[in-house]
Amino acid sequence: MSSSQPLPHRFAIGYHPTMPEAPLVAEAVQRFLERQGYPVVICAPLPSLRQQLQAGQADVLIALGGDGTMLRAGHLCAPLHIPVLGINLGRFGFLMEVRQDEWQRRLPLLLSGHYWLEERMMLVATHLRGAQTLGEWSVLNEVVVCRGQIVRPVRLSAAVDGYPLSTYIADGLIVATPTGSTAYALAVGGPIMPPELRSILIVAVAPHLSMDRAVILPPEAVVTVTVQSSHQAVMSVDGQPPLPLENDDVVQVKANHNTVQFIRFQDRGYFYRNINAYMELNPAAMDSER
Repeated sequence: MSSSQPLPHRFAIGYHPTMPEAPLVAEAVQRFLERQGYPVVICAPLPSLRQQLQAGQADVLIALGGDGTMLRAGHLCAPLHIPVLGINLGRFGFLMEVRQDEWQRRLPLLLSGHYWLEERMMLVATHLRGAQTLGEWSVLNEVVVCRGQIVRPVRLSAAVDGYPLSTYIADGLIVATPTGSTAYALAVGGPIMPPELRSILIVAVAPHLSMDRAVILPPEAVVTVTVQSSHQAVMSVDGQPPLPLENDDVVQVKANHNTVQFIRFQDRGYFYRNINAYMELNPAAMDSER
């Protein structure tokens, strides 16, 4: 790997606020960087870093936690064009680059410029009620429009660029990025999409007598999902708490002009190795080998 990447000068360290070991690891990373002669802007729980990052006090964010922490770090850093390095303290950590037991070996690569930046597509989700815009969110994984507390399928009408695509009777509809293709969308049978793609994925959750095939769209597409249900539907962005939707509400999804930059040390084939490794951890796969 060439050392052509910019050398970082100012670091922010953000950690998961409820993981007991996270502050201890964060302080160890802070001391390591200080011994290397680098000032650390701040070491704090990730949610409290927004003001410092917006003030331009860091050119790299080191995020400690699991995949949820990485998603939150991406939301914070994408509009500021700050790259994110993830150190995994969680159970899964598919998005994270560095394991907890190897960060002391990996950080010198970052300090010497021996890394590459992986850009990941984001989406923009807008909640519309008639001519009124009720909210807008950046999306790194997926937007889900689904049933609420009543355990009945909802009727959802999907269109692409204003042209009808399909009406779904289903538990829900997922509109995902390539990053999100290995999250909820994968769990409901969607395709695995390489992270460098710029495409939009639509996949239904438990469709009933409806189109059950995923649809992959170009990045210029605009997807609209219209609620046509007599009982409650909700929407959720990147696993956040659901927001109630009313009948005839529209959720519009399109490409975001921002992208998330993840710092990577491995070669570009890492994604397929990780997919294989995590699939092998599947209990069904393990049982088949016994």
